Amino acid sequence: MTSDGVILSGARQRSRAELLGRARRAATGFRALGIRPGDCIALLLRNDYTFLEASLGATIAGGYAVPVNWHWKAEEVAYLLQDCDARIVVVHADLLPLLARAPAGITIIAAPVPPELAEAYGPNPSAAAPTGLDWEAWLAGQAEWDAPPEPPRESMVYTSGTTGRPKGVRRQSPTPDQVAGMARNRAEVYGLKPGVRALLPGPLYHSAPNSFGLRAAQLAELFVLMPRFEPEEFLALIERHRIDTTFVVPTMMVRLLRLPEAVRRRYDLSSLRQVTHAAAPCPPEVKRAMIEWWGPVIHEFYGATDIGAVTACTSEEWLARPGTVGRLVEGASIRILDDQGQDCPPGEAGEIFARLACLPDFTYHKRDADRRAVERDGMITAGDVGYLDEAGFLFVCDRKRDMIISGGVNIYPTEIEAALIDVEGVLDCAVFGIPDAEFGEAVCAALLAAPGTTERQVREALRARLAGFKVPKVIEFHEALPRDASGKLLKRQLRDPHWQGVGRRI
Repeated sequence: MTSDGVILSGARQRSRAELLGRARRAATGFRALGIRPGDCIALLLRNDYTFLEASLGATIAGGYAVPVNWHWKAEEVAYLLQDCDARIVVVHADLLPLLARAPAGITIIAAPVPPELAEAYGPNPSAAAPTGLDWEAWLAGQAEWDAPPEPPRESMVYTSGTTGRPKGVRRQSPTPDQVAGMARNRAEVYGLKPGVRALLPGPLYHSAPNSFGLRAAQLAELFVLMPRFEPEEFLALIERHRIDTTFVVPTMMVRLLRLPEAVRRRYDLSSLRQVTHAAAPCPPEVKRAMIEWWGPVIHEFYGATDIGAVTACTSEEWLARPGTVGRLVEGASIRILDDQGQDCPPGEAGEIFARLACLPDFTYHKRDADRRAVERDGMITAGDVGYLDEAGFLFVCDRKRDMIISGGVNIYPTEIEAALIDVEGVLDCAVFGIPDAEFGEAVCAALLAAPGTTERQVREALRARLAGFKVPKVIEFHEALPRDASGKLLKRQLRDPHWQGVGRRI
């Protein structure tokens, strides 16, 4: 890591040396507030310098930075803060209402909302009065950390599980060899190497943008944060700053391709060297169109918060094998297992188990049994189903579990079903993913309901409890929901008709 480099956010500019100095002051302040190695510091922040400074500061002090999805409702945020035993939460001032149910005793540090975020998201009419410490004033009162850094820890990202409640992926501290291996992994899968000019349009609370952003902040010649993704502004930033490296999700590519042809041709994108996508399946026609537009700079990887990035492929490899997510990266191993735990031959689909040697082992915070359930012979599964071809290229073709990936965000039906069954008039329910041209998948709810129950009534009840992206886009009313003799819901009978003729179901 060098002190050279610039981080841009809107019209603001901060040198890497300044950002790292502020991170060291944050570390001192966190320690003074009682943070000890292994403690959690929650970050309820949009894309901003504060996110980077607080996250890096938590690492220096030996704590876990815990990003929080600011689309969540107060009840969802409170669950995460309680589950991770957060001692401190750093929050943008306009998001303070989301802490209405925060556990007692937690220290709140409120950060100002910078101009670019205020412009992107507008004023929050329900914003609470300033609460707790003020980030800037608090930080100014801290000395820079001058002790040796504590053993580093990766951010503890929460990922949903089959219980419908998010679970924190808590990794052990890496060895020096693992730190070096992770640096090589991020260079391979993201193109992040010293001197890059990087752009991040995705939210830092999400696992892959978090990994990309924290690494880019430490080694890029120029790192540009977008407050939120806007297709034409994304193109303008690439041209203006001669961006060569960025990370997107397929939904962003869909929105870029929907721009008028005249707008698409307006910008010089010749500086691009590596555009990486992951987090959700990409429709083949979308990826092919992006390669035709931008050239062979589109890269893809397969991985998950639990297992890291284990395969990668270039544009050329994908064009030769449409649909592949690539071959093994350095230090990765994969097995495709059938229901009996036997290895599947090339071309035969089974559950994907993988391991990345440079990633330290992990558990799910307070849920060791769930961690044991995803391991087989030292390999970890994210619940995906796929196959390897004769040349070792991985293809993902289904999911063993019910998770929905909409716009690169993991959504678990069981959480929505638990909320639905409490809605007045809902007698039975099933939630699943259906095809969506923009987001890859949309949330669909099949309901058995009392007479007079309306879609509007159901959605309003859910919006009071769940983040907006979890509220079903499609609601179907049925006279009965299919169940087998034991009472198990036959969700595929409801889901499969929506996917007929679509091709791959993820």
